[in-house]
Amino acid sequence: MFIEVLKSKIHRVSVTDACLDYIGSITIDQDLMDAVDIIPGERVYIVNNNNGERFDTYVIAGDRGSGTICLNGAAARKVQKGDIVIILAYATMTPEEAREHKPKIIFPDTLTNRL
Repeated sequence: MFIEVLKSKIHRVSVTDACLDYIGSITIDQDLMDAVDIIPGERVYIVNNNNGERFDTYVIAGDRGSGTICLNGAAARKVQKGDIVIILAYATMTPEEAREHKPKIIFPDTLTNRL
């Protein structure tokens, strides 16, 4: 048996942009991705603290040190620039592995989205 557990969490970052004219995804500053071990193309879940929206998409790496959190495509309709979001990624593992697992969680500065 396998279960899904929290692998990575970027807690409370500000949306820096929303770009409707794109095929989809979320662009995240590569430094933030590295800090929580999220890779390009990985599925993530987005929780918008401002309006309660919850949705999933995939990740595109943004420029290092930029603080970029940009929702692209249809997801751009679910956020506004300046909204505070939580970005979550999960991993599938056995219950035994899950008991030993420690998720990577960061709390960036919500004004700059930097560590």
